[in-house]
Amino acid sequence: MDVQNVSMNKVIMFAGAFIAFLIGSGFATGQEVLQYFASYGYMGILGIIVIFVLFLYVGVSFITVGQKEHFEKSNEIYTYYCGKVIGKFFDYFSIVFIYMSFIVMIAGAGATINQQYGLPVSVGGILIAVLAGGTVVFGLGKIVDVIGKIGPVIVILSILLGLSAIFMNPGGLSRANEVIPSLKLMKASSNWLFAAGSYVGFCMLWLASFMAAMGATAQSKKEASLGAILGAVAFSAAVLIVALGLMANIEQVAGTMIPSLILAGNIHPTIAIVFSLTVVAGIYTTAVPLLWTVSSRIADEKTQKFVILTVVLAVIGTFIGLRVPFDRLVNIIYVINGYVGILLLVLMIIKDVSTRKQKN
Repeated sequence: MDVQNVSMNKVIMFAGAFIAFLIGSGFATGQEVLQYFASYGYMGILGIIVIFVLFLYVGVSFITVGQKEHFEKSNEIYTYYCGKVIGKFFDYFSIVFIYMSFIVMIAGAGATINQQYGLPVSVGGILIAVLAGGTVVFGLGKIVDVIGKIGPVIVILSILLGLSAIFMNPGGLSRANEVIPSLKLMKASSNWLFAAGSYVGFCMLWLASFMAAMGATAQSKKEASLGAILGAVAFSAAVLIVALGLMANIEQVAGTMIPSLILAGNIHPTIAIVFSLTVVAGIYTTAVPLLWTVSSRIADEKTQKFVILTVVLAVIGTFIGLRVPFDRLVNIIYVINGYVGILLLVLMIIKDVSTRKQKN
């Protein structure tokens, strides 16, 4: 591919948006990493290797298909992979799940502000609802521009936090496998491999239409692919380091709503304050495209219907998200929908294999 068809600024922006979309409340708070990886001890590290390989595949596939096909509506990517009938099911199911995930973001923001500052859960939830709703009204181009810049910053801070947690208590990491079975940790599955599969599954239902829409703005397949690859590498590395940091301090973070704030507080109380703002930013970067995906599926952007719908969805999401504990929402919504996402992964592989055979 001609090098002129690859803009490194665009590659970094795609990678940043990919990362920022996946960070959300689950990753930024540490709750997601704790339930899906750290709670399984060293076997959870194998789970992270699995998600890295799968993120490489699905990320490149979604964004390059979007670049190639230029779907009129990004949700048409489900029909491309699954056919009309099953594609329609995934289309509607993904919208419901994506909205449920937006509700998780509201709960995560509320729990973060509550744990760090002692303020009512409603403060953080309403803050994210207002910020996300306001940003969505400006359209996808603005969204990608905003979250593409925030994403890499959050990953770097999360990696530094994880490394600090490891270096400050290396003995905890060596004892983690012995300690974990005695703790009543909330887990995503009874098996580390199923947990990894479920993790990629629910992320896929987030990523599909969003990545396809981003791919349509790429100048070339190579540019789109590089963005997805860079995003998968950086995000998986961040998950690995944060997981190790949580394992090194597993007794201290067990049972907490926002494990990352515990790690930050171990360094210095001021660091915890700074990181709490980072967590809220991470939640924002995921809440925005989640809300946009639902609104744009039902109404055309920049219309009065789109604006009203976005406001209504933000209000309803806030009402529900502030009434169910954050860790329970992560465990129920993400895990159940993750297994449905695994079916989409299987259908993607079948489609890709059959397409390759036809070319040959």
